[in-house]
Formats: sequence, structure tokens, C-alpha cells
Amino acid sequence: VQLQASGGGLVQAGGSLRLSCAASRRIFTSYTMGWFRQAPGKEREFVAGISWIGGYTNYEDSVKGRFTISRDNAKNTVYLQMNSLKPEDTAVYYCAAAPHSSYAYWGQGTEVTVSS
Repeated sequence: VQLQASGGGLVQAGGSLRLSCAASRRIFTSYTMGWFRQAPGKEREFVAGISWIGGYTNYEDSVKGRFTISRDNAKNTVYLQMNSLKPEDTAVYYCAAAPHSSYAYWGQGTEVTVSS
């Protein structure tokens, strides 16, 4: 079971980034996928999630209207499009997979830094 996140970097406030998470086939076909983040000195928090058929998404309140989660089942990849980035979005972003009701598999994280 492998999750590989990428796409992080340094961006100015108001800019955009798209994170990608490539998953091994075994875990991608029926799992809910999610993005989490952990800012320095803070606990990891949920950012966005998407159901396995892509029909249902949910977001943490502070990113609603700015972030969009999507998935491409043919490519075994989940994305997080982040627009109108703010300095408070600075964090390490992790993708995760939930086989049932909880997230059980985690990627290594990709760092996002938003400068003011």
C-alpha cells in the first residue's frame, strides 16, 4: 500500500498550487481519499475528502470555496487544487486513504509554504 504526494512548494498569498497523490491500485478502487495538513506546532487536521466514486466531497470550513478535491480513477490519482492561498494554509499536506470509516493509509507529505 503506497501513497505518493507531490506538488507542494513556495507560493505567494493569493496564488495557486495543485497537489497530487498517486496511489497503488490495490487501495484506490474503492477507498475514500482525503487530504490532511499539519502546520508547525499544530495538530494534523482534515482538509478535504472524496468518496470512491467521486460523487461526494467534503471540506474543512476554512478552505471551502478555495480548495477543490478530485480524483482520476484511471490514473489512481487524487488531486487538491488550492486557489487563493493564504499564509495560514502553510503546512505539510498529507494524502490518506480510508478503506472503511477511518483513514488507515498515509502518504509521506508535501510541504506548502505561502508567503505574505
